Amino acid sequence: MTSTRRHRAWAAAPLALALLSVTGCESAPGARPKPTAAPATSVARVCARPAAGPVKAPAGAVTVDPEVVGDLAEKTKSSPPGTTFWLRPGKHRLQPDRYAQVVAKRGNRYLGAPGAVLDGGKRNNYAFSGTAGDVTIRHLTVQHFTAPPDEGVVNHDMADGWVIEHAKIQYNSGAGLMAGARQRVRASCLRGNGQYGMNAYKTGDSIRQLVVEGNEITGNNTDDWERRKPGCGCTGGVKFWAVDGADVRGNWVHHNRGAGLWADTDNNDFRIENNVLEANDGAALIYETSYNAVIRKNTIRRNNRVEGRKAADRGDTFPYATVYVSESGGEPRIRARTDKLEIYRNVLEDNWNGITLWENADRFCNSPANTSTGYCTLLVKDTGRCARTAIATAPLHADCRWKTQRVDIHHNRFLLDTSVVGCETECGRMAVLANYGTYPQWSPYKGRRVAEAITHKQHNRWHHNLYRGPWSFVAENTDRLLDSGQWRSTPYRQDAGSTFSRPAGG
Repeated sequence: MTSTRRHRAWAAAPLALALLSVTGCESAPGARPKPTAAPATSVARVCARPAAGPVKAPAGAVTVDPEVVGDLAEKTKSSPPGTTFWLRPGKHRLQPDRYAQVVAKRGNRYLGAPGAVLDGGKRNNYAFSGTAGDVTIRHLTVQHFTAPPDEGVVNHDMADGWVIEHAKIQYNSGAGLMAGARQRVRASCLRGNGQYGMNAYKTGDSIRQLVVEGNEITGNNTDDWERRKPGCGCTGGVKFWAVDGADVRGNWVHHNRGAGLWADTDNNDFRIENNVLEANDGAALIYETSYNAVIRKNTIRRNNRVEGRKAADRGDTFPYATVYVSESGGEPRIRARTDKLEIYRNVLEDNWNGITLWENADRFCNSPANTSTGYCTLLVKDTGRCARTAIATAPLHADCRWKTQRVDIHHNRFLLDTSVVGCETECGRMAVLANYGTYPQWSPYKGRRVAEAITHKQHNRWHHNLYRGPWSFVAENTDRLLDSGQWRSTPYRQDAGSTFSRPAGG
């Protein structure tokens, strides 16, 4: 369930939250906001100021004693489904066995009193597991568990319908949290976990209707997995894999090692809105080999400075971006709330680069360059169909590859002060490009055809944006660097109605 990103041909219940205002529908095309409109910048500071849990046990709840080792797991085992458990203040421990986790039953509720902590002591792999649905965890700190890579501490078995609210899931190995269908993660602190804050992956690819709202997601990937396993594509504040329908709103995603939010492989129907994505080492947002999304009213600042600078220092000319759209776009044949990938009314400020639209000419179903091993597009169920010679003709020629198409980028503010970022010419680029197709031998996508398609034929469009600072533009391939006049002129004709200014100092 990990994917390697390779850019070259040789190389993937109502809550009282301090949220940004959220709108529930699209504006009519004639009523688009002015390009100077900016989202608010208030953030969900839930790690420093978490909401307190109940000071007394609710009526009918089973009280859990921190002085009794393994009390929570034993009382869960001996109680019927649908039981409410109230954890007293203090450090709760499981038995000193790596598999001594709490196996939740359907409808169980786990409520922490102020100061209640479930601590794995670096001995237990998991905190909460089992396939029972509709479990709730509130006001509880879960820390110091040692899940293996790609596995999670809370909801380890990816059960459906779980609700995690006002929780702190921190300082664990692996992922702090896994996901199931209809999961709600709200007003929680996902902090300092070894790999992911949350790994939204489920065996069988059945996650639907996921909500991630009002959380603080910070400092994750402490184990630096991209260094330990180069090119694994296995890190981020949150990683989404094959999720159909997600609302990601009002979160503060900051200071993660690697990407902030990463949707990778056959995700669809995302709304990513009213978040603050800030100071992540890599991209603030990656949307990769996925479909149909609205990315709007986010504040995106000071991202990608670590990874972008590293690439520039080694002489890599690829436009590593703060918002990176890789083989992803709108597809009307796949049901969603939109049939485009629309990016609008965001503020991008002092990041390393802006938005890159990329398509790897050699990455398609059944190609050795497809690093999402065993996966095909949502338009072709049987990967084996994408083979010579059938792939060279309709409909497989079009349907066997993920396409960066129908991307609409408008009414955003792109602000760059190079004296703040600490760069010169490599950190202020927008891009739409592909590599030169070279392999496998039977590929029907060789040569420049994919680069020409993504640039000129797949309805990718910038317009009515505001630019401040020394922006440049890359089209077709990394060798074609354009100024704003060339970008707006034939044959590219991008950024109609946009405003450009370059004040002193950046």
